[in-house]
Amino acid sequence: MNLTLAQIHSMKRSLLSALSFLILITATSAQNTQKPPLHGKKWMAITGKPLAATAGSMVFQQGGNAVDAACAMLAATCTMWDVLSWGGETQALIYHPKLKKVIAINAMGVAPTGATPSFFKEKGYQFPPEFGPLASTTPGTPGGICYMLANYGTMSLKQVLAPAMDMAAGYPIEAQTANSIERAKDRIKQWPYSAKVMLPHLGEKREAPYAGEIFVQKDLLQTLQKMVDAEQAALKQGKSRKEAIQAAYDRFYKGDIAKEIVRGMQEQGGLITMEDLAKWKPIEEDPLHINYKGIDVYKLQEWTQGPMMLQALNILENFDLKKMGYNSTQYIHTVYQAMNLSFADRDFYYGDPAFVKTPIKGLLSKEYAKQRAILIDTSKNLADARPGDPYPFEGKTNPYLSLLEKRKIELDTSKREFLPSHDNHQIAKNDLAEELYQDRLWRGTTTVQSADQEGWIVSITPSGGWIPAVIAGNTGIGMSQRMQSFVLDSILNPFNVVAPGKRPRVTLTPSLALKDGKPYLSFAVQGGDTQDQNLLQFFLNMAEFGMTVQQASEAANINSNQLWLSLGGTKISDRKPRPGNILLQNRTPERVREQLKKMGYTLSFTERSSGPINAIFFDWKHNTLWGGSSNHGEDYGIAW
Repeated sequence: MNLTLAQIHSMKRSLLSALSFLILITATSAQNTQKPPLHGKKWMAITGKPLAATAGSMVFQQGGNAVDAACAMLAATCTMWDVLSWGGETQALIYHPKLKKVIAINAMGVAPTGATPSFFKEKGYQFPPEFGPLASTTPGTPGGICYMLANYGTMSLKQVLAPAMDMAAGYPIEAQTANSIERAKDRIKQWPYSAKVMLPHLGEKREAPYAGEIFVQKDLLQTLQKMVDAEQAALKQGKSRKEAIQAAYDRFYKGDIAKEIVRGMQEQGGLITMEDLAKWKPIEEDPLHINYKGIDVYKLQEWTQGPMMLQALNILENFDLKKMGYNSTQYIHTVYQAMNLSFADRDFYYGDPAFVKTPIKGLLSKEYAKQRAILIDTSKNLADARPGDPYPFEGKTNPYLSLLEKRKIELDTSKREFLPSHDNHQIAKNDLAEELYQDRLWRGTTTVQSADQEGWIVSITPSGGWIPAVIAGNTGIGMSQRMQSFVLDSILNPFNVVAPGKRPRVTLTPSLALKDGKPYLSFAVQGGDTQDQNLLQFFLNMAEFGMTVQQASEAANINSNQLWLSLGGTKISDRKPRPGNILLQNRTPERVREQLKKMGYTLSFTERSSGPINAIFFDWKHNTLWGGSSNHGEDYGIAW
């Protein structure tokens, strides 16, 4: 057979491509990790702050279960600020070993009285503000801790809060938090109660605490002490453990703590009322789940973005990902497209189901996923990825078809030109607008993962009240900034328009997976709109490519910016999708880069693209726990 020179070169390229994939997959399966895997037999505690993981281990060593430990870790991370505070929100998945089921805890705060579209529009906003008193929903975390502890824990509130209270009395502040305060000090000075707590060196060149300095929070300590006092008084009266924890809850949401929260917030221009706090309560709900190739994956309901990952898995089930190869060009392209189609649905159809019934049954239908999968062109990016129509897949007619048409015309973002900075040195480093965009995309929180020998498992993605936060009077409570995740116009999302008493659609998304009826993975990650992107790929790293939990947590992922941002900015232009923009790890092969460019992608690069993932893998063959904690941030685990 005589071959032309072009044919010979083509064959060489094909062989090199196949060899590259083989090398890549082999290297991946055998890779050393920057962090060692964490192994345990009796219990495991992983979270975003080393001291908080220590708090979990203290509770475990005192005989607490995974719920007790998770509550202690959550309380400790709130006390350490940076990415969340006590006035933020909590969302959790709990595996109940006796019932052998997954339970979802919704402790998301709600919009206060007076928070209406017209209220914000009159102030010139196109979204609610991202900072300040008007950004605050009602606090959810204190109620979430009380609810989880009372119903599924074993210890008293006094025991579980002891590490956090010790820290509030004074702990050596870490550099990340101290420097975050210093960078945000000008904004913090706008709010007197925040400045009082966070700027101990007011008037000096550095006004924030120094790294390693003992950071004291007297007001917060007093607030936590009031809750514990209420519990202990109830116990002395002969109340049950559960009733005593409820007494602490009531003091926070209905008693003197609530009164000071309201006074302090209204003094600073906020809207929260006593009725808002008294009416709010955490909700125990049924989680959503799908089955991916024999693995049941669980998420919270559509007031989070969690179902987006479930939708993407349903779409990807129609492709042979393993055959494509880990992070091959076709794999990257296919995952990107599945995410874009799922995000397009998220951006229009997700919201608080307690207010407006969403078509979530249709959205999670396997048949709907097949319809969405057909839209994926194997050769190019779908820049015009739009919301689909899930209603026929639950036997209904879509009442928003005219709105979708209007949205198509008015919000066309497919031709938007964009080149992000990230680590791309071709861009001026002082490009403030780009820096702000990336901050909004990645704006973080933390995660809490815990498991014990009895079988209790907890996955939490708490957030809200990050620096800079408004502190509510003399409570020491930093308030949430989640109002910014609402929209003000139905054209953007008719299910997520702000209203008093309504929960915003948030990015927060803990995850649990069961295999053969047994726990398989507990996993979560911080990072705003990137959360379910990174969790999706982490899951595929294990389920499709056989990585260990630590390998999967460190493995290179991709991130898409082809979505409406959920955080930051008060104008439509701040949040528009950026079609074809993709973030890759900077060691991505040149061949893959060139192929992606030909498919219509705009590339940017970073050293670490996996996000700070925390996870627990359940090894039933050996009856042990494997912990994974990415090399991305301060995340840390302890096991025994």
